[in-house]
This record gives sequence, C-alpha cells and structure tokens, in this order.
Amino acid sequence: MRADRLLSLLLSLQSRGQMTARELAAELEVSVRTVYRDLEALSAAGIPVVASGGPGGGCRLMEGWRSPLLGISAEEATALLAVASGGGPLERIALGDALAQARLKLLSALPAAGREQVSLTASRFHIDTQAWFKPPEPVAHLAVLVDAVRRDRRLRLRHVQRDAWSDVDPLGLVAKAGVWYLVVRSDRGIRAHRASRIMEAELLPETFARPADFDLPAHWARWTAEFEASLDQLPVTVRLSATGLAALPQVLGDTESAARAVPDPEEPGLYRLVLHFDDRRTACRRLLGFGPDAEVLEPAEVRGELAETARRTAARYRDAPDPMP
Repeated sequence: MRADRLLSLLLSLQSRGQMTARELAAELEVSVRTVYRDLEALSAAGIPVVASGGPGGGCRLMEGWRSPLLGISAEEATALLAVASGGGPLERIALGDALAQARLKLLSALPAAGREQVSLTASRFHIDTQAWFKPPEPVAHLAVLVDAVRRDRRLRLRHVQRDAWSDVDPLGLVAKAGVWYLVVRSDRGIRAHRASRIMEAELLPETFARPADFDLPAHWARWTAEFEASLDQLPVTVRLSATGLAALPQVLGDTESAARAVPDPEEPGLYRLVLHFDDRRTACRRLLGFGPDAEVLEPAEVRGELAETARRTAARYRDAPDPMP
C-alpha cells in the first residue's frame, strides 16, 4: 500500500507542480504527518523533493527533474498505446506528431523484457472515431480555434446562422464522430458551436480567465444529454410485426426500444411500441423504412401523412413489372 501511495505522491508532484502538504494529504486521503514521512522516503530514495515554508510555500520536485514511468502495468501501457495509435481528430489539430512521440517515449520507458509484447498487444486494438459514410467535416478556421483554445485567447466569431460578430472565450474543442464543436463562453452563457458553421474567426489580442470549476468532459456530457432530451419530442405509437420489431436496430439504429414493446391487445402476434421523433416529417421518412411491417396508430396527422406518402410512392411504381412470378 505504501509503495502505491509513494508512486501516487510522486506522480502528483510531477504532473501538478508545487502542492502544499495539506493538499497532498487530501488527495491521497492520509494525514499531513504521513505526507511528510512519505516525502522523506522519496528523498532517501534519491528523488529530489524541495520543500519551502511560509506563504506561497509547498512541496515540489527540483526544477527540470522528471521521473521515469514507474509502476505502470502491461495492461495500463497497452491501453495508452492503443489510444495513441489512432491519431484521428488529433492529427487535424497538429497533435498527431506529439501523440507519436508520446507513444515512442512510453515504449522506451517500459522494461525491455515486456516492451515487444505490449507493443504487439496494443497493435491489435484500433479506435476509429469517424462516422460511417461521412468524410471529416472541413473546418476552415480550425487552426485559429486551436490556437485560441491552447493560449486562452479571446475570439471574434461570425456564425453562419447569425450574420453578426460576437466575442467569445473559447473553453475547449470537442470531436464527436468526426465533427468538431467549439465550446465557448459569452454573454449568452456557455454554448457549443459546430465548428464547420463558423464563417469567420479572428484571434483577439486579449486573454481570458478560464472558469476554475469548468470541466470540459463533464460539461459536454451534460450538454449532449440536454440536447438529446430537447429533440425527439413527438411520440408516435406504432404496431409492429415480429419482423418489424427485429428490424428496429437496422432501420432506426435503435437497440433499446424493442425492449419496451408490448403485445398488441387487438392484433395477436403483433406488438405496440411508442417511438419518438423530432417532427412529423422525420417520423414519416424514417418509418417508411419498415414498409408493411409497421403501422402508425397515432397521432392521426402522422398516420395520414404516412398513408399519403405510401399512396404517392405506389402510384410512381404502378407500371413497374410484378417481381412475383
């Protein structure tokens, strides 16, 4: 246990710089006295720990000293290498080379005996972040956005949906399924802009203070959940055959709704299910993919529009040869 704690202490000082003994004690969930004993143990082991008292004092490692990757397991190294092997979106923001260098350094820090096996195992995993059938979206001003995010520089943007300039604080960039989003703070609060829809981006000379409590992954998780909840507001009750029920993942990309289906009380062998869509037109277009294996029961306007669409489609193919012999 103490060996693990010493390693955690060392990595905390290496990654975060100077910390007080009280901060280290809170992070490691030990007493301040234990932290001082552990710091003495690190010093005795040859780790150059520097401690200073008084206001602004604390514990840190000697300037320029870096430890090797101590205590990393084969599984941990494999996971890191698997992530580092697929540059993906990082290559588009000039971090692909840094990722390749990090991979080489990680390999060189591993014991020689296990290095080849870890590298071989990691090569069997690949992360592809690009959506099917869609090339990466071109982002004309991606380099400017990256520069602003890295240097905490304010931006002046003109968005395709608003023909006006706005000054924002760029808090982060998120790549979701091949699409870049810029998370910004402005007088309208914290929002996300699809980067490809930014018509112009100007780097301003002034910097901004990043919110101390802002966490990009946590914010993105909340924002996406709220965004998804704001969509699919139209409930549509459908009657499905067993074939239609089985086709839900293929037609709608929905692997969970089938579990909510219940036997239809009026038609034995069929199922009822409530699906949700953005609007009536979207519902009709997507439900047409089921063909005769789905019947809309309500709302009436969706049922009527789907029936009319089916009639027009049948009329277009009225003169087509019968595929059945």
